Amino acid sequence: MPANIIEISAILMFIISFYGLISTKNIIKSIIFIVLMEVSVVMFWLSFGFSLGQLPPILSSIGGMEYIDVVGIENIADPFPQALMITAIIIGLSITAVNTIMFITLYRKYNTIDWDVAKERSLTE
Repeated sequence: MPANIIEISAILMFIISFYGLISTKNIIKSIIFIVLMEVSVVMFWLSFGFSLGQLPPILSSIGGMEYIDVVGIENIADPFPQALMITAIIIGLSITAVNTIMFITLYRKYNTIDWDVAKERSLTE
């Protein structure tokens, strides 16, 4: 049941962030909504790998015995979604950094944080 709540929360957060992204005129808020969309995607995918009672796959042995022999292969969490989401977090951080630099450049050039004003000023140049 907790995994369903996490999945539903992630989908709801994605929908709200998408609506906020298409409805806002503020560039800073747009960047924040993009970050929230990235976080909701990571939450959604990590919820697939979540199951109560599963143990992390990083331990190699327990007290001299093989880890898989002690807990069983079915009780070990799948590391693949976790590895993909680490990559997604790094890519999301890079996208946020590029968005922020583009915003700073846009603000220095047009002296505004509004998409419409920046568009008007770019067309009059």
